[in-house]
Amino acid sequence: MSVMETTTSRFGDMPGDAGPPVIGYTKQFVDGTLTTSRDRFERDGPVTWLKAMGRSWVMAMGPDACGEVLQNRDRAFDSGPGWGLLIGRFFRRGLMLLDGAEHHSHRRLMQEAFTSHRLAGYLEPLNETVTAGLAAWPRDGALDFYPTVKQLTLDVATRTFMGEQTGVEADRLNRAFVDCVRAGTAFVRFPVPGLRWSRGLHGRAVLEDYLRPRIARKRAGDGTDLFSALCHTEVEGERFTDADVLNHMIFLLMAAHDTSTITLTTMAYHLAKHPEWQDRARAESEALGTDAVAYDDLERLEVLDQVMKESLRLVVPVPGLSRYTSKDTTLQGYPVPAGTYIATNLYSVHRYHEWWPDPDRFDPGRFSPQRREDKVHRYAFMPFGNGVHKCIGMYFGGMEIKAVMHQLLLKYRLEVPDGYTMPLDWTSLPRPSDRLPLTLHRL
Repeated sequence: MSVMETTTSRFGDMPGDAGPPVIGYTKQFVDGTLTTSRDRFERDGPVTWLKAMGRSWVMAMGPDACGEVLQNRDRAFDSGPGWGLLIGRFFRRGLMLLDGAEHHSHRRLMQEAFTSHRLAGYLEPLNETVTAGLAAWPRDGALDFYPTVKQLTLDVATRTFMGEQTGVEADRLNRAFVDCVRAGTAFVRFPVPGLRWSRGLHGRAVLEDYLRPRIARKRAGDGTDLFSALCHTEVEGERFTDADVLNHMIFLLMAAHDTSTITLTTMAYHLAKHPEWQDRARAESEALGTDAVAYDDLERLEVLDQVMKESLRLVVPVPGLSRYTSKDTTLQGYPVPAGTYIATNLYSVHRYHEWWPDPDRFDPGRFSPQRREDKVHRYAFMPFGNGVHKCIGMYFGGMEIKAVMHQLLLKYRLEVPDGYTMPLDWTSLPRPSDRLPLTLHRL
């Protein structure tokens, strides 16, 4: 019996195909074109099967199918083993890789580090780090925005989350995070020196060596940073072990600076390309009358909020979420047997033409009070996921992005050449393949 026949029998009459012999759609899975292509959605509909990475996958596309997986009302779609296949060796036992009662317990403890009171306390060191970082940028001229802002967000994460600055170790830590993330889509998944998987394992070791010696000091101290909060938080007698703190810190530091970097990069590109929106956002920041935002100022940056949400829609920082079926279930009426990997495609949700008119156009007004296109369907807009695994740091991320953009817009005008389009590399997480060259003009 052929591979196609065997796989088809597992999924009943679900549309799909195995792709090229042996490798299936692995290349497209690795380079991100499987995520960003709309051909499969238009041809097969919201649920389809395929072969990639030597395994059968079911891909959920569009708001209804993705919402059904992420809401997980049948408790059949597990996050841990879904992500474990891809990044488990590098971000093991991070919150995203836990399920059930264990996930609930860890999330309840971690939530204490993300209360509104804690967030307000993080804002002062965050603002100070942004001010110092921007002071080192050129007054005028060319700037490769993506690597520069990535360094800034790593500095923000380490200062805010750890209460310290990385200094000379910054480049080594940044490389370690990049290698861990990109190893998730490695084709060769054993440690061949020089290849992605091996670099990811080395990156994980670098991060452990950096963080582990600091745990005892954080437990003994009375710091207000997130690292200290994880070391001291106790709910109904439960506390994190040292191993828990280490795993959660590695995952949070990665998630905090990578996703913020992607969103800030997308916002800077669109604001440079659409100066009318840049002028509106700058005027709003100027009206606050302060060089650095206070916590109560954040909700007043309405234009910047619309630009941020539209940027998240167009380039969702984590465009696909992985799950694994722990039991036989169904998805949009199709049978899905236990032991199936699920690829939940958020890119397709945010480009779904039935809910988003002219979906490829940058139009922050979609999120204005008069339009609110994100409310036409309960799952039309999910940049932070949905269900019990919805991103725990979403409010911190929004705060950081607005704080950075507020200071940036007060200091600089951003420009790109006429006709320029940012080329995106969707391998692992999206990033500009040309590092996004901007021209800065000091105001």
